[in-house]
Amino acid sequence: MSNIPLGITTHVQKICSLYKRTLRNLESFYDRRHVYRYQAVLCREKFEKMINEKDARKAAEMLKQGEEELFLTQHPIPKKFAKSPGGVAYERVVTPPDWVLDYWHPLEKAQYPEYFKKREQRKKEFIAMWEKEYGKPDPKDTHH
Repeated sequence: MSNIPLGITTHVQKICSLYKRTLRNLESFYDRRHVYRYQAVLCREKFEKMINEKDARKAAEMLKQGEEELFLTQHPIPKKFAKSPGGVAYERVVTPPDWVLDYWHPLEKAQYPEYFKKREQRKKEFIAMWEKEYGKPDPKDTHH
């Protein structure tokens, strides 16, 4: 859901996006920092020309060529951050939602009496706050 475009992207935003994707692609190819930096500087020179172009048609054509070049030079196994989508640790640790505790057996809850006492108190406070702000639910709206 995070990749849904929410507005119109400007030409400069498209160039910046392409620049970042190009640098990430270069990182996949060059594991030596000094070699990567050299390639990044050469890449930056191309993008400076693209961003400083005054003719809109020529700038759009340069952007199109840049997208095409990136597509053709993609690394076969791109580097991914471990906890990012596609990474090896993406969604590895799942935090269970709070309502799961409502289904604990009473013997399990008895092991943590202070915690569950305070939790029940906070649930009552939350319900009171909710009813104060939004009112009590209408009994005829409940579907039984």
